[in-house]
Amino acid sequence: MPSRNRCLTGVRARFTRSLLVTGLAAGLVPAGHSHAETVAGRVQSSGPSAAELDWRPRSELPEEVRERVPVFCSGGYLPSNVDATPAGVADKNGEMPLQASSRDARYQIDSELYLQGDVELRQGGFQATGSEARYNQQTGEVNLRGPMVSRGQDFLLTGEDALYSVDSGRFDVNTATFLFHEAELRGTASSLSRIGEDQVVITNGMLTSCGPQQNDWAVVASDIELDRAEGFGSAKHVRLEVLDTPVFYWPYLTFPIDDRRKSGFLYPQFGSSNAGGGAFLATPYYLNLAPHYDATLTPQYIHGRGVFSEVEGRYLSELGQSVLQLGYINNDSAYEEEFPGEDGERWALDFTTRAGFGGGWNGYVDYAAVSDEDYLSDLNRTLEINSATHLRRRGGVRYSASNQYFEAYLNGYQTLDEDVLDINKPYDQLPEIIYGGSLDAGPFEALLESQYTWFDRDNEELSGLEKATGQRVRAIPEVALPMRALWGYSRPSVSLDYTRYELDDYEYNQRDGSFDRTVPVFEWDNGLYFDRRGELFDVPYNQTLEPRLYYAWADADDQGHIPDFDAGLRSFRFDQLFQRNRFSGGDRVGDTNQLTVALTSRFNDLLTGAERARVSIGQVHYFDDWDVTLNGNCGMADCSDTESPLAGELVLNPLENLEIRSSGLWDHENQETLEGRSQLIFHSEDYRYLATLGHTYNRGDGLVSTDDELEQTDIGTVFPITDRVSAIGRWVYDSVDDRTAGSLAGIEYNNCCWSVQVVHQNYLTSDEELDSRILFRVELKGLGGSGGATEDLSDAIYGYDERERRRFGTPRQ
Repeated sequence: MPSRNRCLTGVRARFTRSLLVTGLAAGLVPAGHSHAETVAGRVQSSGPSAAELDWRPRSELPEEVRERVPVFCSGGYLPSNVDATPAGVADKNGEMPLQASSRDARYQIDSELYLQGDVELRQGGFQATGSEARYNQQTGEVNLRGPMVSRGQDFLLTGEDALYSVDSGRFDVNTATFLFHEAELRGTASSLSRIGEDQVVITNGMLTSCGPQQNDWAVVASDIELDRAEGFGSAKHVRLEVLDTPVFYWPYLTFPIDDRRKSGFLYPQFGSSNAGGGAFLATPYYLNLAPHYDATLTPQYIHGRGVFSEVEGRYLSELGQSVLQLGYINNDSAYEEEFPGEDGERWALDFTTRAGFGGGWNGYVDYAAVSDEDYLSDLNRTLEINSATHLRRRGGVRYSASNQYFEAYLNGYQTLDEDVLDINKPYDQLPEIIYGGSLDAGPFEALLESQYTWFDRDNEELSGLEKATGQRVRAIPEVALPMRALWGYSRPSVSLDYTRYELDDYEYNQRDGSFDRTVPVFEWDNGLYFDRRGELFDVPYNQTLEPRLYYAWADADDQGHIPDFDAGLRSFRFDQLFQRNRFSGGDRVGDTNQLTVALTSRFNDLLTGAERARVSIGQVHYFDDWDVTLNGNCGMADCSDTESPLAGELVLNPLENLEIRSSGLWDHENQETLEGRSQLIFHSEDYRYLATLGHTYNRGDGLVSTDDELEQTDIGTVFPITDRVSAIGRWVYDSVDDRTAGSLAGIEYNNCCWSVQVVHQNYLTSDEELDSRILFRVELKGLGGSGGATEDLSDAIYGYDERERRRFGTPRQ
């Protein structure tokens, strides 16, 4: 056919031109005049696999590669330094010529070219080497004899022999091995075919991330198709093998091979459930429904409970993202057995959405609901609900600009604990509207904070002030004169704290439910800044000395006639030294006449700019007794105290990976500690070593939110025993009750292709009893993991998340 003849003529011409170029380079001379050798040219007939070609012991790796290889790996792969630039110059038809070179060559005009010894082929981005090759000009095919090696960008391919089509670019390899450098995945196949630029077919293939000669686990399939154009692969008769033993089977599987999403089963999950350590097996299925929305369905079986399902749907619009999570079980047999007469149908819902409207406006919704108070402890595994007493439902809009802000929302709750009395249930805000802004007026600054709230809750069984519902309007206009210089600052200000109530069902001494409260406020905040330079251990540093005086005066009367909608007593800390109101919320405005004296000193490393140390101490002096209380509590053990305890903070960062924090309250008159929190956090540079040591003490005398004495010691660690084995532990000891309040003890094993964690946990249940369970996680590098240990360890031990991220080496960007 004419078109076929033109094609053959073009191929012959292209090849002839390339032969002239590369033939001159090779000399077309008898054997013995060697061409520059390649890696493939040195491979014997029984050559190494693709992985063995580029694998090196740790000591032989280049330094930049060795730094990325975890200590529990005995070696790693050399990077695939291949020039991806197509070789040669395209002909007048835009097609790339085939270039070839060898030590010996025999050419039969218009028939066959035979190359022998250090054969190299290249056409465009295709490269291959072998021991000999035959090019048939009639068919346009090159038969390449092994050991064959073909390199590409981030991949390496070997085989016994191969057939390459110059016209189509199809490449068929027999008895193939392959290596993907970036993913560190290797494999074998009885045959491998690159049908086109973007399609690869593998027959009887095996894939693993383990090093050469280490088939601890592997995924084996009869047929695998990879479609790079679509971004996914498919496989038939897939089985997961551990130590050459099949442990799981999929008749058909699709999977992504790049960042694009593809519907299909995800890796199965198994482990222990939240309740009683019962085993579960889950088979998540991902649905790529459209580019802007998807879903994940997770059916699972929980031993002792039955079939349970969780589903997550995600929707992305031009405004933002929405996520809907659902959990459902039709007949929970364990729940029916524990609560006779109760329905075993249980469910949960969690919905969140975020939207950006532009111009500083955005919206949000957070809504959660469950069927019963025990659902979260019994069943929840994937829903992002972590409240134990009240589930919050909130939705609204926000606006933010450089000098003003606005927010309007609705807020409600579902109380999970049925034993919570109506009097202790939180109020709904239906709605709450907040506005604030500032304005510069010459040397002065004008500010406004305002709030409107409608409080509501079920009050049928209530009486007195607890029965009241209704509206509250609060506005705090302020005028300040800020003055700043390099050596310090001074900011006097006056404000008016005004609140108006319009209440229903108000019952208090036959008073009317419409009333207001006005509190004048004066504040004066002053600070100085001194610094000096010095040197410690040959490291230059800058030390600051920052004294601060803060005066506050507020003329407020007793407010016992005002309901407590959202008021609370602030925990007394160092930061509280510089706040004039000791109450949170809007129903109590504290009266005060006080002066705070505080001092802060910082040590800054001048070489790195890091703050190596910060120490602060301060005290409040009260000139008048307090009249305003909340449930009889005014914020101190005695409302007539003339001074607060000494409040202090200490932060030390002597090393980049060591942090020591301590804060506390000290009663200098009685020479005793009222409250203390201390924590030491250490991690090695690679996060293999983790250590935390903490101590918490609270005398419980009304200075903080609790009335009960508390003293606990907390120790956590991840400590490598060998390069591959690490001990994991955490212990929380309650000194007041003289008992363990929680513990973790386990062991972790890592090698270069899999890891396992087994952890025993003791934890306090809702009835303050100590229960236990076994947690575990098995992770196959490149496939993910199963089990629930990692999530609990991340919550328990500081730095564990970062350690997990680095566990198989620093991810390449």
